[in-house]
Amino acid sequence: MKLNRRGFLGATAGAAAAASLSAPMAQASGMGKPRVVVIGGGAGGATCARYIAKDSKGEIDVTLIEPTRTYYTCFFSNLYMAGFRELGSIAHSYGKLASEYGINVVHDWAVNIDREAKTVSLAGGATLNYDRLVLSPGIDFVDGAVPGWDVTKQNMMPHAYKAGSQSELLKAQVEAMPEGGTFAMVAPPNPFRCPPGPYERISMIAHILKNKNPTAKILIADPKPKFSKQALFQDGWSRHYDGMIEWVGPDFGGNNVEVNADEMTVSIDGEVTKVDACNVIPAMKAGRICDMAGITEGNWAPVIPHTMQSRVDENIHVLGDAANQGDMPKSGFAANSQAKVAAMAVRSALTGSKLFPAKFTNTCWSLIDEGDGVKVGASYEATDEKIAKVDGFISQVGEDAELRQATFEESVGWYQGITSDMFG
Repeated sequence: MKLNRRGFLGATAGAAAAASLSAPMAQASGMGKPRVVVIGGGAGGATCARYIAKDSKGEIDVTLIEPTRTYYTCFFSNLYMAGFRELGSIAHSYGKLASEYGINVVHDWAVNIDREAKTVSLAGGATLNYDRLVLSPGIDFVDGAVPGWDVTKQNMMPHAYKAGSQSELLKAQVEAMPEGGTFAMVAPPNPFRCPPGPYERISMIAHILKNKNPTAKILIADPKPKFSKQALFQDGWSRHYDGMIEWVGPDFGGNNVEVNADEMTVSIDGEVTKVDACNVIPAMKAGRICDMAGITEGNWAPVIPHTMQSRVDENIHVLGDAANQGDMPKSGFAANSQAKVAAMAVRSALTGSKLFPAKFTNTCWSLIDEGDGVKVGASYEATDEKIAKVDGFISQVGEDAELRQATFEESVGWYQGITSDMFG
């Protein structure tokens, strides 16, 4: 069934759960409206800020901290690389959140959180008080995850995992490859942000090369023995890009990789290959503000599934990629779903509004070639231990062209729905 904006918004409307939230609390300032600060303006943060402001009807003062004035969605950024979207079509502003919902949008970096004082410090010098804090900062990379690569090398070997200029750069490098050249990807270990999915990206780069450089080759070095929708991707690669793509898993050295950006080489288990373009996607961790707040355990921030509250600090909620929450993938759809649960929990804590049981859903679409769309998804429930998968679905190998086209069109409807849900 095609997913339109109304269907998408209704699918996750019953958010939030009965959980251990305190009664409406005193404000940090001791007077006036309760204050909520949201850090991160992506699928989690923008959605949460909008729902708190919209549903509280002015009872809560909401501030959204996001350094960029134009937000490029990671979802559909792979399609931009292949020429199926213009860059402007994945670019969004925060104007409606400010003008229509009364959200105080501040374009600055959060550089410190004082949990005892309940304040957020900004790079520009301002200090903000909060009663509840929502962290949705996305991901950062684990230092040293790929030997030979760090962020100083990202212009030579882009990661393109924060959409925008990095997406433009990687696209340009692929299009500039010499005839018969080699493109390499160093794929990330689990868990990782998706989208932009590595294997959809491979498909989109193969689409470029099939049309512009058909004798080129693609090499994937992967530390994982398997990946999501693997059978669907490999079937699609054999149908659309036969002989172009080589996937090297850990059994053949995919977990023993080094790169040399200056010499443009990739070493897999000691075998060095000269490449013409290379996409390095390192291991990931929660955005660094979570470390600054002292709410991480290992690379991620553990949360209470019923409310998305930090297990370290009940006055902080963590969403999306940064959260260690259980079975949900680190997707934009998941972050949007979690944001609605957190928004209702925040409103309940600050205004005494009703709290309903938390429900979560997710679907991840991927495009293999023009008109060949596939998907995987599930519904989830909150338990005391984690967000737990209840049931799921996945596209099947051998589906006809009409169904695959419909799946792609469904993803376009979803994109329109989620971006309206985020930005108004």
